[in-house]
Amino acid sequence: MAVFATSSHAELPDDARLAAPKDLNGYFGMQQPVSKEAWAKRAAYVKKQILVSQGLWPLPTRTPLKPQIYGQIDEGDYTIEKVTIESFPGFFVTGSLYRPKEIKGKVPAILCPHGHWREGRFYDHQARVPGDIIIGAERFENGGRNHIQARCVTLARMGCIAFAIDMVGYADSKQLSYDLVHRFKTQRPEMNKTKNWGLYSPQAEANLQNVMGIQTWNGIRSIDFLESLPEVDPKRIGVTGASGGGTQTMLLGAVDDRVALSMPMVMVSTAMQGGCTCENSSLLRVNTGNIEFSSLFAPKPQIMNNANDWTREMADKGYPQIVDLYTLLGAKSRVKLIRGEHFRHNYNYVTRAQMYMWVNAHFKLAHKTPIIEQDFQFRTEAELTVWDTGHPKPEGGDKFELKLVSHLTKDNARVLKSAESSLAEFRKIHGGGWDVIIGRGHDQIGEIEWTLEDKDRANGVIRMSGKLRNITYKEELPVLWLYPTDWAGRTTLWLSEQGKSGMSDANGEVLAGVKRLLDAGHAVVGADLLYQGEFLKDGKPLRQTPSVESPREFAGYTQGYNHTLFAQRVHDVMTVCSFIDGYNNHGRRNESLNIVALDRTGPVAAAARVKLGAAVNNLAINTDGFRFAKLLDYRDPSFAPGTAKYGDVPALIGLNAPHSTWVAGEQRGTLADRIFQIAKAKDSLSLYRGRVGKDGAKAADWIVGR
Repeated sequence: MAVFATSSHAELPDDARLAAPKDLNGYFGMQQPVSKEAWAKRAAYVKKQILVSQGLWPLPTRTPLKPQIYGQIDEGDYTIEKVTIESFPGFFVTGSLYRPKEIKGKVPAILCPHGHWREGRFYDHQARVPGDIIIGAERFENGGRNHIQARCVTLARMGCIAFAIDMVGYADSKQLSYDLVHRFKTQRPEMNKTKNWGLYSPQAEANLQNVMGIQTWNGIRSIDFLESLPEVDPKRIGVTGASGGGTQTMLLGAVDDRVALSMPMVMVSTAMQGGCTCENSSLLRVNTGNIEFSSLFAPKPQIMNNANDWTREMADKGYPQIVDLYTLLGAKSRVKLIRGEHFRHNYNYVTRAQMYMWVNAHFKLAHKTPIIEQDFQFRTEAELTVWDTGHPKPEGGDKFELKLVSHLTKDNARVLKSAESSLAEFRKIHGGGWDVIIGRGHDQIGEIEWTLEDKDRANGVIRMSGKLRNITYKEELPVLWLYPTDWAGRTTLWLSEQGKSGMSDANGEVLAGVKRLLDAGHAVVGADLLYQGEFLKDGKPLRQTPSVESPREFAGYTQGYNHTLFAQRVHDVMTVCSFIDGYNNHGRRNESLNIVALDRTGPVAAAARVKLGAAVNNLAINTDGFRFAKLLDYRDPSFAPGTAKYGDVPALIGLNAPHSTWVAGEQRGTLADRIFQIAKAKDSLSLYRGRVGKDGAKAADWIVGR
């Protein structure tokens, strides 16, 4: 039986995804929730998205902090001490601890991460101070020299404990170098391996091991440290930082419920989201951004500012939406924007003064206002560094990087293993990770319409070609239907790397498996998924996925803002299946929906079935032993961050439990096999051990027999 020749199309499908991918300089607004309940659901998902993107879903093992506090400097009304803690074994968070000289009872604690100011905790902007004082940005020379010291001193004088921590790659935290963390540019072949890989490699991305996640974990462990201090009130913990420190503040406030007061400065914006590799990670800002991240802190009190930088339009773009959310939650008075468009990028005295009053009010310190910052003794790097003869610098460099990544990998395996004890926990943890990787749920498929372009009939089969358009997302798919005139109310979606042309051989004859289905009364549908068939100008298969314009070979700059091609193809399958499931043929609806995918589309089909669940009656795939973890190019069309972390292809198959699933190319005893047994659905998983031909007959026979 020949498949009728398809019409040639000079134009590509009208699909929004063919435009250039979004980058960190796009527009990042926030859709207003229609109710508290809608926001609670959305907030839970975005929080999970952040944690997944940072490699923190579920959280790593909290290994011993081994805190060391020493080298006290007595400043009269406050003290400064040197601190090291281990966020991971052998990996140190370093910083300065400022405490009031006299402490009565429990006092608040403020974590103070910093941004990309040169040398961070040690920086000295003395040359800029006179100009800043003249324009009213600063009051004293020492405050202008280092705003981190300035705010920590004043907070201590107010009765708070302030902990200034080093950003990774800055000051005392150089086990991972500045160039690696903040200036990474080119993929390193020696670190790009399927075993013993380094950061930024495809393997690290596949396991969601990134410097931003390490930095976020440092913040979480720093809060652990503050909570361990006997004088700290665990109900009054705040976080404040500017620029990159503002990014850290936002994320900590979003994911760590212990933060009671969030004060992110010059970073909350609908515009540029953070340009450094340390402020980006794959999956992080897909369909979300900094406005929504800061909104996750609602209804708890939050203050932020803007300046003459990418935040300059905050008063009109972004902040009103945050206020609307706080208003919806009955907490309008708990959010504030400090206007500062006339100042350059900063955390200057004008902003700090507002922050002090915010801390005073919400932590009930009862100081008279306004709180005026006073001068203090500036302290140099030599005085503040944590490393000395008694506390030598720890190991760093490439060997340490490999050691740290190895720890992350082994710990992740241990933590995730515990999630395999029950189907519910497996779905929550592994399934939660895949939720973010796929990025679209069954209830988010969208509105779909069908446009018929060509129709004819031969040999008892009706051939219909046309376009399925997902109106909601402006996506358009070329689709081919082979419809038997004696249709039995069953439909099978036949997926192939060749798109809809994959239903036939080189001579245009339908494959034996397709014919078997047609003879059994099944309608068989083929579709060109994104960058298949009619999506290809030259007809050649896609070798590398599109990426943003950047000289830096970092997956997070593209895959942190855009769905991967893998995920987009999953969306396409969901679109086609949703239309088939609801299709009405002259008053008769489809009664059974099946999917066959016997090449690299197998994982795509498995992922789509995870989201569609029982809507797909039977799934037949051939994995041929494919594993995401083996890919050595983060621009490979099949690559997707997080896939190796959350159990790879076996986990995708396992998440199909308890639904009817046929799999070729896999062995018994895999994670998939175990999960089907845990689900008490052992008989629902058929593992085919024989040879699977290209004609698809074996898979078709299984579906016909169901």
